[in-house]
Amino acid sequence: METMKRTADCGSLRKTDNGKTVILNGWVHRKRNHGGIFFINLRDRYGITQVTVDTEGKEQLAAMCGELRNEYVIAVEGKVSLRPDGMINPSMETGEIEVTAEKLIILNKSEILPFQIDEESNASEETRLKYRYLDLRSSAMQKTIKMRSETAFAVREWMTSNGFYEIETPTFIKSTPEGARDYLVPSRLYPGKFYALPQSPQLYKQILMVAGFDKYFQIARCYRDEDSRGDRQPEFTQIDIEMSFAGRDDVLSVTEGLMGHVFKKVLGKEIPQKFRRLTWEEAMEFYGSDKPDLRFDMRLNDFSPFAEKCGFQAFKDALSGGGAVKALVVKNGSSFSRKQIEDLENHAKIYKARGLAWIKVVSGGAFEGGVSKFFNESAAQITDALGAKEGDLILIAADAKRNIANTALGAVRAKLGKDLGLCDPGNFEFAWIVDFPMFEYDEEQQKWEAAHHLFTWPQEKYHSTMESDPGSVKGDLYDLVLNGYELASGSIRIHDPEMQRRVFKIAGIDPAQAEKKFGFLTEAFKYGAPPHGGIAPGLDRLVMIMAGLSSLKDVIAFPKNSFAVSPMDDCPSEVDQKQLNELHLLIKE
Repeated sequence: METMKRTADCGSLRKTDNGKTVILNGWVHRKRNHGGIFFINLRDRYGITQVTVDTEGKEQLAAMCGELRNEYVIAVEGKVSLRPDGMINPSMETGEIEVTAEKLIILNKSEILPFQIDEESNASEETRLKYRYLDLRSSAMQKTIKMRSETAFAVREWMTSNGFYEIETPTFIKSTPEGARDYLVPSRLYPGKFYALPQSPQLYKQILMVAGFDKYFQIARCYRDEDSRGDRQPEFTQIDIEMSFAGRDDVLSVTEGLMGHVFKKVLGKEIPQKFRRLTWEEAMEFYGSDKPDLRFDMRLNDFSPFAEKCGFQAFKDALSGGGAVKALVVKNGSSFSRKQIEDLENHAKIYKARGLAWIKVVSGGAFEGGVSKFFNESAAQITDALGAKEGDLILIAADAKRNIANTALGAVRAKLGKDLGLCDPGNFEFAWIVDFPMFEYDEEQQKWEAAHHLFTWPQEKYHSTMESDPGSVKGDLYDLVLNGYELASGSIRIHDPEMQRRVFKIAGIDPAQAEKKFGFLTEAFKYGAPPHGGIAPGLDRLVMIMAGLSSLKDVIAFPKNSFAVSPMDDCPSEVDQKQLNELHLLIKE
């Protein structure tokens, strides 16, 4: 087959190239026949160039142009010329020029497409994933994958320039409990034994600190065998960071510097050098979430002082049970229909709320509708305390469990933010959530568990009361949240073997079990482990937020669907009996 190697790409030519003879290679994006003159939009990764082919008196060229369909791969040789003033396309970077073709060859043909590239189509997500190589040709996916590449480069650039070594940790590791199921890999050489794919490099990066590398990072692949829900992916990528002789403020400062560099380099956007900080309690009380979206205010307010005095029994029951009554003011929400309010109530019920009370603030600050009759006498005091004005809507959630009242109303707040258009995707609001509970109680198993992981350093002031009151212990934990997403989670780690034994004991892990699961880490700690801490921002989620998208699948080249399946290559798939025999595996029906 004759080939013509390109001398320019489809996004580079400008009016300064007028008169040059060039060779372009690419895909036919569009073709139009204007009475023997063909206009071909030729596309590659870099852009689109209009190619003009005059076939008058050129039968072979005319036949070839007539054969062309979208996504044929062609090579074109021709001369760059300026478009007439009335034909300039300002929406194209190459819109001031065109290439007048003198020669054209077809490098490869394409069958009829299952869906049109770069056009709105009714193609389902499943179809897009089945033909992912076509979906990836679209300008949107090309732009997003480019942003991901630039983000990864910016991370490496900043981390290495600040003294961090990039060190790879194993993909085949020992199976250890980290909150989700491990993906297991059977060993052919050692029947009955398994490797695990890492849920994170947690233990290895801590060992790297024991090894004296001081500052480590890795763009790490991680794997979790979780039930399909939401937008989770079984394999994902995190920016893994660990530092020796560092406290919480050191880790937070490094992360702020990294994010500042990435946003400036990739988006050209300045973000604050220091991010605001909220304690976990503040986040839950004010926003009903430990990952609040701070692009809009709309705080949760304590409505208990007014609920105590009212005649509404549901509120009184919540307070007498040790719970809370919380209120949310929706600006200009008095125009909401009953159906809109019912939709919000149904949303609150998803988060275990029993209901959602409401009051409309009408002319003169009076109350109307919902539970207003119980609060009419206190209207002035309530509107003053909540900052509510005429035309606003007050939503109220109550529950004997304070966390349910907060979480349910926080979920309503998040929904309103989206429904009312308060979540500008071009606005980036970072915040640190700090002072998380170290332990949480599992009602089903009747035992304490580590809220994050077992290797978190308890804050110093709780060391003497850890065993007697685990529920009050705060860990040296911190999350970075951005626009309603948890972007990163980290902690200062336990480096003292005795403290590690105490934490294991509170979490119900006996010494023999701890030795079996984590012996190689605790053994390393016996030989001079430095104080250390780290964090792990999610690369997929970071790029998703930067790109203004809402699905992780749109920032991963080859994602799985919501059932952890890849429609493109039919993975996971069965293997033949010979392979199973070699691995000493028996499939039970």
